[in-house]
Amino acid sequence: MADDQCASSLLLSFLQQVQEAMLATFGPKDFDPKLYIDLPLRFNLFQTRKAFRELCRLQDNSLSPDHLTAFINEYFDEPGSDVIIYTPQDFTVEPEGFLPGVKHPEIRGWSLQVHSLWKELCRKVGEDVKISADQHTLLYLSRPVIIPGSRFREVYYWDSYWVIRGLLASKMFETAKGIVYNLISLVETYGFVLNGARTYYTNRSQPPLLSAMVEAIYAKTGDISLLRKALPALLQEYRFWTSGVHEVIIKDEHDFEHSLSRYYASWNAPRPECSTIDKETAKGLKENEKTSLYHEIATAAESGWDFGSRWMSDQKSLTTLRTTSIIPVDLNAFLLQMELNISIFANAIDETSIARNFVKAADLRYAAINAIMWNDEMGQWLDYWIDSDRSLLNQENDKQCKVCKEIHIFNRNNQNKTIYASNFVPLWIEPFRSDRRIEKVINTFQRSGLIQPAGISTSLLNTGQQWDFPNGWAPLQHMITEGIAKSTFGATPLAADIARRWVKTNFVAFKQTGAMHEKYDVQVFGETGGGGEYTTQTGFGWSNGVVLALLEEFGWPIDLPID
Repeated sequence: MADDQCASSLLLSFLQQVQEAMLATFGPKDFDPKLYIDLPLRFNLFQTRKAFRELCRLQDNSLSPDHLTAFINEYFDEPGSDVIIYTPQDFTVEPEGFLPGVKHPEIRGWSLQVHSLWKELCRKVGEDVKISADQHTLLYLSRPVIIPGSRFREVYYWDSYWVIRGLLASKMFETAKGIVYNLISLVETYGFVLNGARTYYTNRSQPPLLSAMVEAIYAKTGDISLLRKALPALLQEYRFWTSGVHEVIIKDEHDFEHSLSRYYASWNAPRPECSTIDKETAKGLKENEKTSLYHEIATAAESGWDFGSRWMSDQKSLTTLRTTSIIPVDLNAFLLQMELNISIFANAIDETSIARNFVKAADLRYAAINAIMWNDEMGQWLDYWIDSDRSLLNQENDKQCKVCKEIHIFNRNNQNKTIYASNFVPLWIEPFRSDRRIEKVINTFQRSGLIQPAGISTSLLNTGQQWDFPNGWAPLQHMITEGIAKSTFGATPLAADIARRWVKTNFVAFKQTGAMHEKYDVQVFGETGGGGEYTTQTGFGWSNGVVLALLEEFGWPIDLPID
């Protein structure tokens, strides 16, 4: 493993040099740094580096554009050539029982087109990646994958949950299981599910939804062998998220200590896939400030919300990212979901002691979320900012302890009172949607301003970042609408209305562009999203999955207009 990590580090370092050379030589127009970090080497790294060093330079020591282009063409294969387009074995043109509630002929025809995109997005990692791993940043996975699309040519962690929900609506159960088995293999190798299946993602994860994937598949198939395979990996992943740097202890007003979790990447340098962008962001900062910023950038990427005002102390500038200082509502809701799922899986395979332990863990986290994050006046859960000036070290039991937990003293003023869609993600988790406060939460959500003509906005702040207004993202639409629909408050009509707004904007955009997009502008039907560090991508895995899942849940009657 150490040799593999060394080889990977050398390859990434070299590819960053190539990335920077391409930017310096050809300029920023249409420049995507990820492209050059993903290029497969045609020859070994020693040969390729030697050829790069020997490239012809101009009088000012810059590289000759013609020679650099020739070098790229000779020494690298095409981007994406290390994966093979693969037709899933369980794909059929129109699956039996497909979306029975979709009666409108136009919507039904379009939903079959979305279903057919699984063929376009399915890949098998080439055997050369396994044989010559040191010539690829792509990681080998033994089963077929569904990629998001466009520049994202590898499997991603939290995207995969909504891909799987779509695959289940498409009756593609084996493809869905294959994705889970691939992710389990990453846990077995690295101790957690990586952000994505690339060597440069081994420093961080993404929102932990593996247990939710297993639960969704198990609910449809009853496959007990899946639970037996998944449980050890889930226990390992759970330790990753609930110990060490990810764990934060907060002491409440009653002196009760609550254990909650945060995002925290193991990285303090520019992200290899965005090295040139991160260096530009940090320009002008002192070296120690750059290191801190790079850590916060990578941690924000672990959150899946890369980037938005939610993680910024001034809610405007990336240089004020403080992701590691925030206990996020949604992360802890996902971990509560994981605890509940593990208890259910363990019971199903007669691991009763594990089941009991995780019921207790879920009870404690439920209490912690409500104690630290619930704001009764606002009627929603809020991210909590850690106040390091009001902390103490727990050394009561061992004055000589080498690893002492930092305990933070609860301060209600540390709740972030800005409205984000993430404040309502707990609605997706069963204990919260049957809570006595559910009516208050849903009424608050309706008055929040987040519900726009074409779906739920990520926030109310227009910062130019992609995880802010006016962008809407498929996962947030799905979690909140499904949570509202399943709540004890009986708000299904509200959920169905929001879901159909989202489906309609996807439909209109598809008619206009012939593609599904990763995000949408929720102010106008059919308008795609923008902002962030790259142009809006098409494909698109989780958008397809959410549309199919929402149509399966809410349908589209023949007499419901789409104009």
